[in-house]
Amino acid sequence: VGAAVNIEYHARIIFQKYLQRSLIHLGSDMVEKGYDETSDVEDIMEEAENNLFTLSQGSLNRDVIQINPVVDEAIRQMEAAAKREDKLSGITSGFRGIDDITLGWQPATMVVIAARPAMGKTAFVLSMARKMAIEHNIPIAMFSLEMSNVELVKRLMTAETEIKSEKIKSGRLTEEELHHFNSRIGRLRSAPIYIDDTPGLSVFDLRSKARILKKKHDIKCIIIDYLQLMTASAMKPGSRQEEVSMISRSLKGLAKELNIPVIALSQLNRNVEGRTTEKGGIDSKRPQLSDLRESGAIEQDADVVMFIYRDDYYHKDTEKKDIAEIIIAKQRNGPIGTVELVWLPKYTQFVNMKK
Repeated sequence: VGAAVNIEYHARIIFQKYLQRSLIHLGSDMVEKGYDETSDVEDIMEEAENNLFTLSQGSLNRDVIQINPVVDEAIRQMEAAAKREDKLSGITSGFRGIDDITLGWQPATMVVIAARPAMGKTAFVLSMARKMAIEHNIPIAMFSLEMSNVELVKRLMTAETEIKSEKIKSGRLTEEELHHFNSRIGRLRSAPIYIDDTPGLSVFDLRSKARILKKKHDIKCIIIDYLQLMTASAMKPGSRQEEVSMISRSLKGLAKELNIPVIALSQLNRNVEGRTTEKGGIDSKRPQLSDLRESGAIEQDADVVMFIYRDDYYHKDTEKKDIAEIIIAKQRNGPIGTVELVWLPKYTQFVNMKK
């Protein structure tokens, strides 16, 4: 470099040559593996796509590093969190009580939200997604393996416009309701929510689509509805339990790779329904970690495990009618606890309790 003014220009040339050498290395490696008859083609594609993505993000390999720069990064994050008015260190869930316990959804974490059928798992994550995307402009990717994208959007319409779900489904709105609908629907149209309703989605396809969404739209959170409907594709599991374990580990890996929270819905096993009231009047139908369906790996891999419980589903005379308990049963880096939300069945949404 003849003069200091040219340093940036020459540094750019060096970096471009580094990228070219890395691409040549990746290409040669993929050609070699492409000729290997013992390798699974989907595994090769997964590896190639992952390497290209990490290269495009600026780091082909994560090497072992001395702790000093990590300490600096941790301090930087502390300082950034201290400056935030909402006092959170992650992205908001849209629910005050949950944010108070979790300090927001943290980067690179896997969150599992589980409940028995009819407790409102999908309604809960849709309420959360709507608050995050519309009220806080956080880009969200939602992979729905159970419901179609139109069904999901109709639910979002109901929650956003606060018009009863049966009226949204039938389209029979009064003139006043139609005017209200049109005045509120604009916020939903422009919300940074990206929906994929591919049925039987494999982990391979999910990771591929998530990387593209991260690169194109810089998504800050992924929601999956729900984990047990996914397949492990070419991973060749020996049983369904092993397959769910592979899916769980892969989702945790995806969260770390993209450095964003991955929120997965999960079912609970039927043992919950068979339990009776325990001594002391404690209702044993409240979910426990052991109730997670098909695999203990879900509990092990998840950084946060939450359950949804509505007492009025089991007891019609309960004092907690239309009150949902969000039970945070596990949090790897924080406390556990229970948050109460209001359940609005006619709008199929959850809202904060009034202060």
